Amino acid sequence: MQLIASSLQLPLVTFEGITKRYPPDTVALDGVDLHIEAGEFVSIVGQSGTGKTTMVRLLIAEERPTRGKIIIGGWDISRIHGGDVPVLRRQIGTVFQDFKLLRNKTVAENVAFALEVCGAPQKRIREVVPTVLAIVGLEGKEERFPGQLSGGEQQRVAIARALVHGPKILVADEPTGNLDSLHTREIADLLVKINDFGTTVLLVTHNRDIVNMLRRRVITLDNGRIVADKQHGTYRL
Repeated sequence: MQLIASSLQLPLVTFEGITKRYPPDTVALDGVDLHIEAGEFVSIVGQSGTGKTTMVRLLIAEERPTRGKIIIGGWDISRIHGGDVPVLRRQIGTVFQDFKLLRNKTVAENVAFALEVCGAPQKRIREVVPTVLAIVGLEGKEERFPGQLSGGEQQRVAIARALVHGPKILVADEPTGNLDSLHTREIADLLVKINDFGTTVLLVTHNRDIVNMLRRRVITLDNGRIVADKQHGTYRL
C-alpha cells in the first residue's frame, strides 16, 4: 500500500474524531479533528501530558485509536494490519529526542542500517547514504562513531536515517530536547530545509523558542484537545 499522490488534492493527514483512552480512565486524546496538507510545516505544542506523544504513536501505528479515523494520503490506518506497518513507516520518517543511534556503528553504518533491514540492494545503499548525509551537513564524518559527535551532530545522523526512504512526512518528536540553544537553532534550520524540499514536517515540541522562531502553523493541545490552530502562530504558555 502506497500513499495516494498529492495531485488528488486530499489532505495528506486527517484525524477524524480521534479519541485515545488508556485503562482505567485516562483520556490522552479527546475527539481530535485535524487536517494537514502536503508540504506544510506544522508545530504541535503543549505541555507534558497533553497528548502530543500519543498523536505521534497513532501516526506511526505504534498504537490504535479508541475511536475515530486516521487517514494518511487516502489510506485509513486506524485499523492497519500488522504486515502493512513497515510500509507505512517507510513513508513517515521519525526523529526522537534520544537519537536512538547504534553506538557500535559509524555514522554511515547507522544510516545504511535503516536500508539494510528493509532489504535494499547495496547499490542503492551506496547511492542514498552519502546523499542524505550531505543534506544534513555531515560530509567527512561518515566513519565517526556516535560517541565522537556532538549532540547536534548525533541528531543530524538520526534525521539522515529518517530520510533514507524519501518519506512524504517527517515527524520530529522533541528533536531538540537534549540540545543547547545553538544546536537547537541548527536543527530547526535543517527541518525548514527539509520542508523546503517538499517534505511535510510535523514538529512535536514544548520548546517555545523554536516554535516562535519558525512562525509556521502551530496547533496547541491541552487536555487531549486542540485549543488553538494558527497558520502563523506562536506558542505561549
